[in-house]
Amino acid sequence: MDIVSLIGTILAFLVIIVGTILKGSSVDALLNPAAFVIVFCGTFAALLVQTPGKVLKRALAMLPMVYKPPKFHPDDLISRIVGWSEISRRQGLLGLESQIEAEPDRFVGKGLQLLVDGGEPEAIRSVMEVEMEAREHSDIAAARVFENAGTYSPTMGIIGAVMGLMAVMQNLADPSKLGHGIAAAFVATIYGVGLANLLMLPMASRLKALVHKQTQMRVILIEGLVAIAQGDNPRQIEARLQGYLP
Repeated sequence: MDIVSLIGTILAFLVIIVGTILKGSSVDALLNPAAFVIVFCGTFAALLVQTPGKVLKRALAMLPMVYKPPKFHPDDLISRIVGWSEISRRQGLLGLESQIEAEPDRFVGKGLQLLVDGGEPEAIRSVMEVEMEAREHSDIAAARVFENAGTYSPTMGIIGAVMGLMAVMQNLADPSKLGHGIAAAFVATIYGVGLANLLMLPMASRLKALVHKQTQMRVILIEGLVAIAQGDNPRQIEARLQGYLP
């Protein structure tokens, strides 16, 4: 669990609630079912129109990564690659077959299989880079779903506010309803702007950063596998891959 992201989300809600109270209003003023339907359902409807089903499904699957991101340990990966290099020098490439069966990551397993099958270094690089780029493109597209939601929700908030003001205008003859009606109209704006800037856009940026980190790990893996296929010395491989670390 990423405590920092969780604290940020909780703090975002507290900022709205505490700010409302400090401005002399009440928490009840923030509860408006009509505004909720217009902003949240309207934003989701816009996403359904724009986003292919597979991309939307992938976006929902990636959402937990914001609060429980995968662990990236490039040092450990480099150590594993150096270990594979040492095995290949002692036992040949076929000595890595046992590593394939024990490998939980499908991408890593595929790379090792290509290595064991005796693939040429450039062929291994080509096959692995195609899959890496395809996966990165898919994940970035999924992260942009939340970015798009952050674009639509403020507009839906404005629509909700205008619809609320229209209802107020119909009750101009009753001054007792004007104050409450105007306040309720602007709740939709709060929903829209808050959803975009406190949740959707930060989530999109977070997911894209995680995708870039995952791609960096795969670049290290590909370079290591190619170096093993070329028969490079384990120490040379380690020194080369260390250059990818910050």
